[in-house]
Amino acid sequence: MINNCIVLADKHQNVLEGLRGLLETTFGGVVMVADQPSLIEALSKIRPQFAIVDLSLLIHEELNSVCTLNSHCGVKLIILSDYDDPDIAAEVLSAGAAGIVLKRCAGTDLLDAVDSISAGKTYISPALKKDG
Repeated sequence: MINNCIVLADKHQNVLEGLRGLLETTFGGVVMVADQPSLIEALSKIRPQFAIVDLSLLIHEELNSVCTLNSHCGVKLIILSDYDDPDIAAEVLSAGAAGIVLKRCAGTDLLDAVDSISAGKTYISPALKKDG
């Protein structure tokens, strides 16, 4: 059975609150965390289909954290990024993330990312593709 809950991880409370409202239109519950230990605990306990994670939560641990989280928890990771850098997007995707969404475009791109990834595709914010 697919868990209809999603984990949202970001250091910034205003980002968590803003995206929670958007995600609650699609998911039964949104669990919000603000650091990597809480993220790992939530993924282990909840076993959601998706986790949306701010890149800055992973950067200090290396991008291999993406791969570790992905394989350990079996969750589809969507990375939120402030960086309009196609090289970062490529690195995140090659590490195992299912998609990358620019934070500045999250309001319009995030649910599209969920739909695309649910259909078995990789997702990159269109604005990031244009920038690169």
